[in-house]
Amino acid sequence: MSENIENTAFVNEEPKNMAAVVEGLLYLLGEDGIKAEQLALAIHKSDKETAEILEEIKKKYDSDEFGIELVNYGGVWKFITKKVVYPFAQELFNNVKPNTLSQSALETLAIIAYKQPVTRVEIEELRGVSAETMLRRLLARNLIKEVGRSEAPGRPILYEVTEEFMDSFKLVDLKELPDLPNYSTDDENTELFK
Repeated sequence: MSENIENTAFVNEEPKNMAAVVEGLLYLLGEDGIKAEQLALAIHKSDKETAEILEEIKKKYDSDEFGIELVNYGGVWKFITKKVVYPFAQELFNNVKPNTLSQSALETLAIIAYKQPVTRVEIEELRGVSAETMLRRLLARNLIKEVGRSEAPGRPILYEVTEEFMDSFKLVDLKELPDLPNYSTDDENTELFK
């Protein structure tokens, strides 16, 4: 019981550097990120104070000293890798794990190959999980590429597989991919990824 009281007292103390606390929380949240309003509740600050802290952190990471940056996409704040890192990430992935892909990577690649050009949101709808990190990894491995923007609201980026993908899977044409099974529900046939 006394331990709970101590923990509560600790949470109620004002940290000397709230920006460090916010950085840590953003790190913990990873690719999911957080809305400023939710963060404000967690750190017991007003929306204005929270926005100021986030802008302070963003300004700090805009410097060339860091390989990551703080972004706000659709009202969600999160850390992402800067573009300057991608060529080195390609080398890392090519040298460290040249021939292995996780199940998540294979699922994401399959969706892109069968449905291209496709947006991140479409991939996430099919997989049911966030695809941002996986897309960055596949871009770094040069298995997918950005091919423009959709006309949908927000103009999301469109992805397609690359020649490297074709080489890796020994494909001459995407028509060589196996046919997908048909699934029926209530006597209506629907094809996966259609």
